[in-house]
Formats: sequence, C-alpha cells, structure tokens
Amino acid sequence: MSEPVAYLNKYLDNSTNITRHKPIDKSSILPSNNRVSSTPLYTSEDLHPRVKMTQAEFDEFNSIPESASVYGAMVALYSSNIIKHVKLINRFSGNDGQINFANLWFDYRINNKSQEETIEIVPEMKWFVRSKQPDNSSGHYHFRSGVKHFADYYYAKDKNDNKKAYAFDTKEEAELWTNPLTEAVQLPVEGE
Repeated sequence: MSEPVAYLNKYLDNSTNITRHKPIDKSSILPSNNRVSSTPLYTSEDLHPRVKMTQAEFDEFNSIPESASVYGAMVALYSSNIIKHVKLINRFSGNDGQINFANLWFDYRINNKSQEETIEIVPEMKWFVRSKQPDNSSGHYHFRSGVKHFADYYYAKDKNDNKKAYAFDTKEEAELWTNPLTEAVQLPVEGE
C-alpha cells in the first residue's frame, strides 16, 4: 500500500484541516497546536485504482494495436473479430464497462502509464465443490470431478490440485451440487 496523499487533522476546538503531509508531533504528552488526531484520508491507489485483469484478458488487451485512439480501440474491440476478444467483451460489456475500458485504454496507451500503475494481473478464479473437512486418514479434500453423477468425487492433496476437479463459473451453479457435507469454494485456476 502506498503512503496517504492527504491527512484530516482534528483539533481540541473541534476545528479541522487537511494537509498533504502527516504532521509531526514534537511533544509526546499533547500534540502541537492542540491537535487531537491525524487520520489518513486516502492513498494514491484510492485516487487511481488499478484495473484487475486475468492474464488472458491482458493478452487480449495487448492484441489491440497500440497506436489506436480510444475510439479506435473501442472499434477494434467491439466490431472486429469478436472471437479474438471474448474475455474482454465479457468483462467490459455494458455502458459502465465501455467507460471503464475507454479510461483504461486512455491511461495505459495514450498517457503511457506503466502496467504496474494501471493493471493488476490476478489469477482466474472458479468455483469448486469440495468436502467441508479433509479426509482424516490422508488430510486431502474431496473435489467434485463431474456433474453427471452424484458420486463423482476424487481426492485432492490441496486447493491447487484442481486439475481433475469440475470448475463452475458461478457460485450459484456450484451450490446446486453441494450437500450437507460439501461446500462451494472459490479457488484460483492456472488454465482451462
């Protein structure tokens, strides 16, 4: 987390002010100028939050020509080969999504901000159905490996052993296959 960019200072006479730097107290008994508290208001990350994207979404984002204007990027995204940008279109659909995409494109391509400033790569998350408790003998969880038969379970060593586990896109889909001994959990997946 970055340093706060502003502080709200409160004083004994109920007055307040905002400063860019945290005030330094010279006295350990009573703060200087009768200050009661100094609370961080927000950080630079709050002012300019990074957009969370999976690696697949970022790869699609980078496939749009760098030289495109915001309008050109929108045209490339929504009217070109739709199969090429499926994840981005799903992510940035609707009016708010298009505004978010335009803002991201402007910051990343037009203002030439770095990836670290604008985009945070997060693992893709899916929903899985697993036993609530690990097996007593092995310490492994049971994960649902299919949805056709109720008994489709296998042992997994830990949450990362989900190569055979059946992945659901939504929590609601996963909860349809739970029972009193199982639960729906959201876990990262490495690949489809």
